[in-house]
Amino acid sequence: MPLPVTPPLKPMLAKPVAGFDKLKRDDLVFEAKWDGFRCIVFRDGDDIVLGSRNERPLTRYFPELLDPLRACLPDQAVVDGELIVSIDDRLEFDSLQQRIHPAESRVNMLAEKTPAQFVAFDALAVGDHSLMDEPFAERRIALETLAKKFADPIFLAPATTDVELAKKWFVDFEGAGLDGLIAKPPDEPYTPNKRSQMKLKHVRSADVVVAGFRMHKSGDGIGSLLVGLWDPKGNLQHMGVTTSFKATQRAELLAELEPEVPKDLSNHPWASWLDAQAHAESRLPGGQRRWSVGKDSTWVPLDCSRVIEIKYGSTLNGRFRATTQLLRWRPDRDPASCTFDQLEEPVSMGVGAVLTAK
Repeated sequence: MPLPVTPPLKPMLAKPVAGFDKLKRDDLVFEAKWDGFRCIVFRDGDDIVLGSRNERPLTRYFPELLDPLRACLPDQAVVDGELIVSIDDRLEFDSLQQRIHPAESRVNMLAEKTPAQFVAFDALAVGDHSLMDEPFAERRIALETLAKKFADPIFLAPATTDVELAKKWFVDFEGAGLDGLIAKPPDEPYTPNKRSQMKLKHVRSADVVVAGFRMHKSGDGIGSLLVGLWDPKGNLQHMGVTTSFKATQRAELLAELEPEVPKDLSNHPWASWLDAQAHAESRLPGGQRRWSVGKDSTWVPLDCSRVIEIKYGSTLNGRFRATTQLLRWRPDRDPASCTFDQLEEPVSMGVGAVLTAK
């Protein structure tokens, strides 16, 4: 590709910031933090490459976007953004993950069944001119010029310099499945693979039942705890895992929890899930996904007598969206009291309302 900016290219990143009061600048540009796949679009004539964060092309997995991108971008352009999938006007990351499939027939089927959209939030090159060294404020102007030709499924990410509006977006946009905001310094050049921007994410806590564990890959102790919450029907629903323990903690946790491995597993809430055949069509607690092929998914049940408080950001399809962090043990809590009613649910809103925000 004879472009001034060529693939592969690692995208510019953002570092976490614990709240608006920690930003220390009053001239930042705020955008929604999209729950999708980061994607840099390279167009040179009819040739289009969809580059990913890990520098592996995504082009073959999203064929439905190629003609729309040709229609709305100039013959030579490089644009940074996010691939998203929305269902019933809400972001669905699980459906987006399913779009990565080796079979061309399934790729084409999913392209029609769960089509993706592309949200552009930076311009890296237009024509034969690289914008990488230009400040973000200038790159945004260039992107807004390009966006005059955008049409569904290609969108311009809404942006604001109004801090009060950004605070409102931070609350409201979660109702569409987004998990925070990105804050961009207007005077920064584009710096690939560097955390030169900032991100604000929702942080909450909940008390959960410890229902099992998985050994660390080193074999020196516990690598993750499998946690759950009781639903109104009396079922312990698997909510995800808590991980990132220090080496000393891994060994200590194993010594402390091994005596709580039940001898009779028949009464464990997930007893039937110990047989993979029993749940051939669904993922077992801590089990493999397409993204973790090759990783050991063996887990060890516990007697569900322990409660921990964990830090989480948001939920997705009835589970914590990402790995949670252990805050403390809660010996004062009855496991039966760990229910879904403690979770904070955002007011629902549509993705369309986010994409058209002014």
